[in-house]
Amino acid sequence: MKIIACIKQVPDSEAKVKAEGGKASWGDAPLVINPFDEFAVEGALQQKEAQGGTVTALCIGPESAREALKHALAMGADEAILVSDPALTELDTLGAAHILAAAIQKIGSVDMVVFGRQTLDNASGLTPAQTARVLGWPMLGLAGQIKVDAGSVQVERVIEEGRQTVSAKLPAVISVVRSIGEPRYPSCMGIRKASKAEIPVWSLSDISASAPGAVIPRTRLMSPAARESSVEMITDDSPADIADKLADKILAEKVL
Repeated sequence: MKIIACIKQVPDSEAKVKAEGGKASWGDAPLVINPFDEFAVEGALQQKEAQGGTVTALCIGPESAREALKHALAMGADEAILVSDPALTELDTLGAAHILAAAIQKIGSVDMVVFGRQTLDNASGLTPAQTARVLGWPMLGLAGQIKVDAGSVQVERVIEEGRQTVSAKLPAVISVVRSIGEPRYPSCMGIRKASKAEIPVWSLSDISASAPGAVIPRTRLMSPAARESSVEMITDDSPADIADKLADKILAEKVL
């Protein structure tokens, strides 16, 4: 099987995001692999171990996203590909789906594409389904268990109502949840291999794609306006006198 694990580089979960110059900024916070995507890599590796084949980590991002791909390689992915282009700085989820689909088609002969359920920075969870739609493949979401047999895949979906078993013909797109299994720690050998790995970088021309425009362009991001507030401490000789003063104040301010 040829399996693709789609990952993203995001700010660390402890980052404090704020608006600067009309855009979101997380300052000097470190960038890491999206925590939900570690489960995608784990799910892909499980299928590689069960069925044989290869796992390719695929990411859209700047040059710094190589570190997220190296994390996937250290976990056990066989290869990694970075799609990077100056025209891809303002991607929305649908735009990302079109670019990922173009890269997947360039890779060719793919049997399964695995995503995490959502990203830490966006949290919409839309890209897996949108990618499946662009590819024209079935989408099996929120999978906690994956079984492949005779060209078909069956997953146990973890939903609010309980568990739901669904199946589809391969190739398919799957998003996974924590129930897929705890992501394995990168081994020392894996870390050494990842540090020496050459990660190809594909531009838009390499995948025969053009930069997609945002469905809803973000023109400016603003921080909430500062709110002025004041506190008045009411004191007196006894709780009863304090209560009387508080009641008078509430009536005077027409709160009630």
